[in-house]
Amino acid sequence: MAWRRLIRPAGAAATSAAALAVSVGHPSRCDDKDPPHPPRYPFWVKSIFHAHEIPSVRRGYEVYRQVCATCHSMKQLHFRHLVNFVLPEKRMKEIASSYDVVDGPNDEGEMFTRPGILVDAFPSPYPNEEAARYANGGANPPDLSVYTTAKHEGLDYIFALLLGYRDPPAGIDVRDGLYYNVYFPGGLIGMPSPLHSDGLVDYEDGTPCTKSQMAKDVVNFLCWAAEPAHDERKLIGLKAMSACFVGTFIVGFWYRSMWIGFKTRRIDFTKAVM
Repeated sequence: MAWRRLIRPAGAAATSAAALAVSVGHPSRCDDKDPPHPPRYPFWVKSIFHAHEIPSVRRGYEVYRQVCATCHSMKQLHFRHLVNFVLPEKRMKEIASSYDVVDGPNDEGEMFTRPGILVDAFPSPYPNEEAARYANGGANPPDLSVYTTAKHEGLDYIFALLLGYRDPPAGIDVRDGLYYNVYFPGGLIGMPSPLHSDGLVDYEDGTPCTKSQMAKDVVNFLCWAAEPAHDERKLIGLKAMSACFVGTFIVGFWYRSMWIGFKTRRIDFTKAVM
């Protein structure tokens, strides 16, 4: 065996050494550009017994509307979806009417512009994908309708991404139009830091508008937008689990009381006397 190791080809030895170095340096992956996993943040909605933080969702909608909506769309969400869940109907009508929606055709066969109503979808910042790429240096901002469920650990990833902008380390050249983000795959992202400073949004409830607060609120809003029926679904599940536990107790008690006589009885066989 020692002789065989001695005369093994140099290429095989180099390959084995490289494989060993990769396995030691990266026990789970061999891609050295894999971004670090975001921390496990204690979002309230993660618990099985907790629901959405509606005040935070309401603040997150303001962050999306005033900051994120300039580049990102939410095509699957309509203004009516927020009525009585996030904001009152009167307030949502005011917000919807502040947008100009292209509708038609009219009686003359032409398209026209009208104020938005509750049944309208959130307006997209760009008319098509080509316009979005042209305005963002070739990058197409993703739709945020179900972004928290589309990404692995979406809540943690988005929160870490929003606060993960750093100065590039030595040796990394960042060309114009790209920015260094620790948690983005490859480290270079085409989106500038959307939460670049505190006080970008005036919260109506008086909450201090810090960068971390805005990131938390917009993540909670995106989580609610992806799963509006989250609270109802979780409540039904807890009710079903409670009913199963009660039913299991009743069935177990009935089983014991019904069959205890059969399971504990003794049968003796004796010789028949003629």
